[in-house]
Amino acid sequence: MSGRLDEFGLIARYFRPLATAPGAAGLTDDAAIIPHAYGKELVVTTDAVVAGVHFFPDDPADAVARKALRVNLSDLAAKGARPTGYLVTLALPDVWDEDWLEAFSEGLAIDQEEFGVSLLGGDTVRSPGGLVISITAFGHAAEGHVPRRDGGAPGQRLYVTGTVGDAALGLMLRQDERLGRLWDLSRAEKEALLDRYLLPEPRVALAGVVGAYGAASMDVSDGLVGDVRKLAEASRVRAVIDAARVPLSSGVARAARLDPPALGSALTGGDDYEILVAIDPEDVEAFEAEAISHGVRVADIGVLTEGSAVRVERHGREMIFQRGSWNHF
Repeated sequence: MSGRLDEFGLIARYFRPLATAPGAAGLTDDAAIIPHAYGKELVVTTDAVVAGVHFFPDDPADAVARKALRVNLSDLAAKGARPTGYLVTLALPDVWDEDWLEAFSEGLAIDQEEFGVSLLGGDTVRSPGGLVISITAFGHAAEGHVPRRDGGAPGQRLYVTGTVGDAALGLMLRQDERLGRLWDLSRAEKEALLDRYLLPEPRVALAGVVGAYGAASMDVSDGLVGDVRKLAEASRVRAVIDAARVPLSSGVARAARLDPPALGSALTGGDDYEILVAIDPEDVEAFEAEAISHGVRVADIGVLTEGSAVRVERHGREMIFQRGSWNHF
């Protein structure tokens, strides 16, 4: 099937059912209304994903949709914001399949229900260069509690949620399945790494906690080492990271033991979509307790000090990396 629907028919069939918020007006208007929330800040973020760059062209359409939405929800969570809605711009190639589009909209519906958001609008266009998906997401955070990258200060502890490096090694495994044997991974470990690349887990549950205690925060999307550098540079401080304290899944830990360069890939590869947050020393215990109560694992991985740049140590020795993070250009 190719091009059976025009733009308006496409929107009506696949996207109007997702426009559940009153302000979306059933996608019958050119603009949406986001209700004001008293005592809240409106937080906005946008990210695009491109076939062949951020996902494989043969990835399941529902997973592509969910990843495109989730990378934006991750940004909101790192700013202490709970998501409320989103816009989607879909640039379809010349030949598109209605079955793919149906699965794509079903993927969005699954995550709308899980994260409590609504489609508010967007655009559909033709793309002779291939499939591109751009999502703009909106959320609300407590007024005065939106931690920026530049809020770090000497003495603050650096925390990261979840585990680091799963998606980076999952991508490597997707590109070369022989690595599964080199790393001696179990079937469950291989599936876990592949799943983390395909479908990130935004830490939306921790948004309020990050807003309450975070002095500086950002999501880890382009590699832990590089993103720590971004936060340190914005805050004009030095960051010292203890690689031995960085939380690793069993698959990444096993790969790092049997293939030492894999640890560097885990620390610098992208697509973690965890939260990196700087916490004042007096707030550390409360932050950890709140994170546990919300079911999110957090780990103290280092400290901010006077100075500049980033130092990553392992067993007292500095680690040197060829690159610190993913770069689009």
